[in-house]
Amino acid sequence: MPEPGDSRRRVTVAHPALPVITPASGEEPPGLYLHIPFCKRRCAYCAFNSHACLVPPAAYLTALASQIRYWGAQDWCRERTFTSLFIGGGTPTIYPGNELAGLVSLCLNSFHFSDDPEITVEANPNTVSLEALSILRRGGVNRLSLGVQSFSDRLLGALGRTHSRTEACTAIDAARKAGFANINLDLMYGLPGQSAPEWRESLDQAIAHEPEHLACYELTIEEGTPFARQVDKGELALPGEEEALAMAELTHAFLAQSGLQRYEISNYARSGQECRHNLNYWRNGSYLGLGAGAVSCLSGFRFGTVQHPDAFVGMVAGGKLPLAEGECLPLEARFRESVVMGLRMLEGVSFTRLQRRFGLTPPGYYGKILEDLQVQGLVVISQDTLRLTETGLLLANQVLAKLV
Repeated sequence: MPEPGDSRRRVTVAHPALPVITPASGEEPPGLYLHIPFCKRRCAYCAFNSHACLVPPAAYLTALASQIRYWGAQDWCRERTFTSLFIGGGTPTIYPGNELAGLVSLCLNSFHFSDDPEITVEANPNTVSLEALSILRRGGVNRLSLGVQSFSDRLLGALGRTHSRTEACTAIDAARKAGFANINLDLMYGLPGQSAPEWRESLDQAIAHEPEHLACYELTIEEGTPFARQVDKGELALPGEEEALAMAELTHAFLAQSGLQRYEISNYARSGQECRHNLNYWRNGSYLGLGAGAVSCLSGFRFGTVQHPDAFVGMVAGGKLPLAEGECLPLEARFRESVVMGLRMLEGVSFTRLQRRFGLTPPGYYGKILEDLQVQGLVVISQDTLRLTETGLLLANQVLAKLV
């Protein structure tokens, strides 16, 4: 993330030819992301690129398959070994299991993957069945991420979710029966009308299912969403700052006692079950994103795909690369991004890794800014590593804003 006034070379991408980029020193293996921009219904808080529909278009998967083949043949991709595949949305499982399994197979055949890649599919609880999950598991998917959000029917209704608590429990049980040994549950706190005891109850019920991973996010009010409009009109009662903080502190303490260790600001996992795909994002590694609205960053060249799925399908069908805009990030901008994103992880950022990639380290680059943060007890330097303190984690947004 650059500072205001930084010059970036922006290019509008209208031709298939992309910059020739060779592997960079110290670069991590990349990940592959596929975006499915369809849901049964958009939630009241959602600002993601998703579109409500009951029957998702077959033409979208055809276009996505075409892009998988195209990029799999490009030199940048052929020269690298991918370590993760993540199919997100939207709700990927709005499509039948055999169609998603076909996408996974196409990716594995089109790109060079490591021997044991992490392959994740996101799902809403009321869009999966034992049969569909079994097809995905046999097709190579080894990690399932379920958007549960809450185990309270009242709160699920307030969020605009289409599933119930019972459907969430049924989906988790079906995933186990299908053979999934790595399940993530997404949960949200700070919801309208939610109390700390209610949040504790959701955590209790989540832990009862023994997930390998939990992602616990505080509700954020995003511009342009129904929730944002309700807040503007004074129609949405959210927990106060102190209560939201109590929920966050409860999360850390309770999950630690339950065997899930915090490894990122909002993510908890059993040992060895941290999400590899997301770790690559937080370490500012390279990734290829395919599908409407997906973003890629290939060795510092960042570009985005057109947002609307109809435009995506039309451009692919017309033989055009469905790209909207790109930018080549200067080395210092990439360095700052790597520091800011890396500090989201409890392990922090390694000076050696940063020096190898960029020829820069935080003390030398930030100087007094970093010294002041140390004096305030917000960051700590230990040997080769810079990380946030417990206080710094609570004030992460303010701390990271000083390092952007």
